[in-house]
Amino acid sequence: MKKFTYSTFFILFTLILMYCKPMKPEGEGVTGTVTWLEGNQMPGIIDEDSETEKNPKGVGVKRTLLIYPLTNVADTKNENGLFTSVSGTPVTTIETEEDGSYQLQLAPGRYSVFTQEENGLFANIFDGDGYIQPITIKENEWNLLDIIINYKAVF
Repeated sequence: MKKFTYSTFFILFTLILMYCKPMKPEGEGVTGTVTWLEGNQMPGIIDEDSETEKNPKGVGVKRTLLIYPLTNVADTKNENGLFTSVSGTPVTTIETEEDGSYQLQLAPGRYSVFTQEENGLFANIFDGDGYIQPITIKENEWNLLDIIINYKAVF
């Protein structure tokens, strides 16, 4: 009888889990993590005695994200891997959490996402038409955008 009870419980529990949907935030927007990566990222010999990882994946960092209307590289000025001038004004900004995580509700549309750095704005993804860090927000859809700030990394 105990086996039957456990089997029934297991089957019911499994069925309940199958029909549960993950909680999805209302609306639409973008969510993700901002990570800082610097230093030598070249593959090398692993020193088993070393306590530091040779090729870290980076660490989450607190940054201000600036969301611009979709921006082309032709509408910017770039120096030393950072954008020193971007045409137009940001649609909105958001401060990430200490661990780099963020969630921002945005109206449907196309945007460019930059991080605020000490000497300018950073973005390192471009599409085939020269648009900077493009993201398309669709109605009732959340996009994942993980940003790796790596202008001080060597590959």
